[in-house]
Amino acid sequence: MKPFRILIVDDEPAIRQMLVLGLKHEGYQVQATDNGENALRLIPGFDPHVIILDLMMPVMDGYEVCQALPGISQAAVIVLTAKNTIADIVRGLRLGANDYLVKPFHFEELLARIEVQLRLRFPDLSGKHAVGDFCLDETRHTITFRNHELNLSPTEYRLLSYLIWNAGRILSKELILNHVWGYDFTGEENIVEVYIRYLRDKLGDKEHQMIQTVRGAGYRLAPQPCD
Repeated sequence: MKPFRILIVDDEPAIRQMLVLGLKHEGYQVQATDNGENALRLIPGFDPHVIILDLMMPVMDGYEVCQALPGISQAAVIVLTAKNTIADIVRGLRLGANDYLVKPFHFEELLARIEVQLRLRFPDLSGKHAVGDFCLDETRHTITFRNHELNLSPTEYRLLSYLIWNAGRILSKELILNHVWGYDFTGEENIVEVYIRYLRDKLGDKEHQMIQTVRGAGYRLAPQPCD
């Protein structure tokens, strides 16, 4: 069981059920409710690390919940909503949300976003994470490969740690740009290819067996050692 607790706040029963089952299967401790007022009552006792929050709900909407959270919770807030205008996104982020995902969504993407927020918000709990020949130490900000510490730039470290935490999953260039370079990045998308090449060079991954290119979809870190 992972040491992390996730609170789901959404008035759609099908969404709540899917998220509860999926996140429990991933090892998280999960509670769910259908409105913001109930969420604020649950938070002190459950003490979630992440809150997945819908915006359009009865009784108390997600915007009101965001405004009420400072002082009662250190949880990272991931807004999950059908409201998809720039104005909606900006309002949610300015009220304290840490991330924003629009419905309909892919569960794998939500998982990746949860893991990013946990690493950023609770690095001491995340600690070390081993995948195949890689060992990531979040507290020291180091990555070892086959028992040798890699000499990485800050951007290389963020990219490789993101791949490690999502080993086996296909990550699109857009996802990688958002989580490694940030939502306000205005440069060229091919920066991802450049840094993937840097990492492959440092890993001796000439055949692209460890960091795999999935044509038309993105990149994937092989979860098992590749010799």
